Amino acid sequence: MDPAIERAAKIIRDADALLITAGAGMGVDSGLPDFRGNEGFWNAYPPYRKLGKSFVEMANPAGFSSDPAFAWRFYGHRLNLYRKTEPHHGLQILRKWCDTCAVGSFVMTSNVDGHFQKAGFAKDRIYEVHGSIHHLQCSAPCGESDIHTADHLQISIGYRIRATSISAGHARKSKAQRIHSTTVVAFVPPRITPPLENTPTSRPDLSLLPA
Repeated sequence: MDPAIERAAKIIRDADALLITAGAGMGVDSGLPDFRGNEGFWNAYPPYRKLGKSFVEMANPAGFSSDPAFAWRFYGHRLNLYRKTEPHHGLQILRKWCDTCAVGSFVMTSNVDGHFQKAGFAKDRIYEVHGSIHHLQCSAPCGESDIHTADHLQISIGYRIRATSISAGHARKSKAQRIHSTTVVAFVPPRITPPLENTPTSRPDLSLLPA
């Protein structure tokens, strides 16, 4: 075995704690697209090349507010894709290493796919620099917390360039109607993602946006 690999393995075995930093490459190994530059984005989403839309434009609140169904088609596809894609085995290997550390571990990632949580890492030990696609954020203050789980959100995209329907589930039908007409999109500020089990009732003039 390469001496450098043996040395790295020993450092990991002897570590009291591990800090994991991860970017787009972790998602790519699970089969997710990366958006490095316009070419990377357009290779993943060819229709937007024809429209001349860049990833920056699609992930921008200004572009989203002008045509919610158009933006929801893009985010709906990503949300559905990230939900159905399983994290690759490398994350399980990392978690096993972390489980052997006396002090524990922490993850800092620029990914929004939620794969570290899906692979079993503790939610309160993950720092998501760019936020999470699995959370929604109120477009204006709406109670004790402006961040809500997107677990019940269902977006139908079909084969068109715009989302065909958006539903937040039976228990949140009224909110789904507000999402459909007035939602804007933005990443939430960097944070340790909290467990979001209770969703405060928002006022009728408010809507939700993907975090």
